[in-house]
Amino acid sequence: MSSANADTVSAVIKHDHAELKEFYDNIVSAKDEESKIRWQNQFTWELARHAVGEEIVVYPAMEEHMGEEGKKLTQGDRESHDNIKKHLHKFQGLSPSSKDFQPTIQSLWDALAKHIEGEESDDLPALEKALPSGKSSELAKSFERTKMFVPTRSHPSAPNKPPFETVVGLMAAPLDKLGDAFRRFPQ
Repeated sequence: MSSANADTVSAVIKHDHAELKEFYDNIVSAKDEESKIRWQNQFTWELARHAVGEEIVVYPAMEEHMGEEGKKLTQGDRESHDNIKKHLHKFQGLSPSSKDFQPTIQSLWDALAKHIEGEESDDLPALEKALPSGKSSELAKSFERTKMFVPTRSHPSAPNKPPFETVVGLMAAPLDKLGDAFRRFPQ
């Protein structure tokens, strides 16, 4: 399933989660440094975009449509994202030959897996239930579009709420994308 063809925001997010798990597995199982670097870049690229897309599109929708429960959930999710972004920032700068490489990706994945579990078991079902008819599909499209314009690297000191996150992201994204032109990705 291409995430662009998914018909609900939950399906798009779950698709991203599955890709992140696949990229993590590819990093851990890679037999050579070059493969690790390529999958590290792919994982970083997708996780950075995914996190900011959720913060710009999904979390405001949760706050709008789920009231106080949505505000409480997004506060916890934003705190979780801040932690994940800090781990990602460290990981994205490591060489696979570093003694910190494996412990850092493992720690990052542990935090991310816990966050994913909470989103998939609690947040997303509650959001889908609260959304008016047709809104989930609209959010899915907005989430996918937003990911095209956001940073592709972790910037943990950047704001994590719109409109400030949007402004900072639009300034950081071109530099990240320029750097991506020189990074190696899986073939």
